[in-house]
Amino acid sequence: MTLTTVFDVVLPGPVEPAEMQLRESPLRPPGTLDVTLRMEATGVSFAEQQMRRGKYYEQPRFPFVPGYDLVGTVVAVGDGVDVSLIGQRFAAVTKTGGWSSHVIVPASDLLPVDGDADPVAVETLVVNGITAWQMLFRTARVKPGATIVVLGANGGVGNTLVQLARNEGIRVIGTASPAHHDLLAELGAEAVDYRDSQMYSRIRQLAPDGVDAVFDHVGGPSLTQSWKLLRAGGTLVSYGSAATMLDAGNARLPLLRSYAQIVAWNLLPNGRSASLYDFWAGKRRRERYIGEQRSALKNVLELLRDAKISPQIAARVPLSEIVRAVELAESRTVAGKVVVVADA
Repeated sequence: MTLTTVFDVVLPGPVEPAEMQLRESPLRPPGTLDVTLRMEATGVSFAEQQMRRGKYYEQPRFPFVPGYDLVGTVVAVGDGVDVSLIGQRFAAVTKTGGWSSHVIVPASDLLPVDGDADPVAVETLVVNGITAWQMLFRTARVKPGATIVVLGANGGVGNTLVQLARNEGIRVIGTASPAHHDLLAELGAEAVDYRDSQMYSRIRQLAPDGVDAVFDHVGGPSLTQSWKLLRAGGTLVSYGSAATMLDAGNARLPLLRSYAQIVAWNLLPNGRSASLYDFWAGKRRRERYIGEQRSALKNVLELLRDAKISPQIAARVPLSEIVRAVELAESRTVAGKVVVVADA
């Protein structure tokens, strides 16, 4: 392989976006059973926003390159990998390392993507699509005709949840700022202002008999209010801790508190249940874990191909302008996902 320069973004510590470091270095060859992906699209998710503050559960020690997932083309393979993969497009969930022009990943982690698919559109649905699919159909097991609540329905996971649910004939009540209510209406959701102090009362007015599932990325005190929305047989799925992102202290504590509360709720004889969704749960059973990722992404991308769901792209920003991408994603003024693309 011809020696290539790799360009990536480094988090040196808990810093402001403008203090992130841009770095150039020689690209090393892929190791045994690895491949090198030339990044075409990555993104700014809530996880990276937490990592920047040192608040993401089990994040690496600083310094490191963030970037939870990416879509790219294989440009080199290591020993033991089929050379026919070169030139093919794949997605990969990396947790870190995606904010780079070239990313080395295990070949076994590659998630198939149609070669003619728009990598930016696909990027909006990699982690977001897998997460939404698994929470809706594997964790909560929501059925057609049910009613669900999606907090932050304008976000990356949120709008994907809305679309997947509506495609299955599931009623959706979604929270967002008024600026995004028209989008939620277009996606088929009933919108409620998340800044309204009476937000939960408003949701109860829309679903006086309770709801079948609540998907809560906020955590903190909101979790109890979400639990109270459930009807008998309903499920609460907690998958984030946005409410505590700026709190001082150990990054693990908010999730541990949520977990303790969920365990306590599940011991109550009231016919309701709660789960703490962890994208990385089951990773020790690697083959099954990757297989479930591939299956979920395949299902979501088929819906994208058939125009049954649409990618919500907040912006396309070159990697060299990562500061602008992060600031935009954290501004809470956009709907969908801020996608970072390779520089020309």
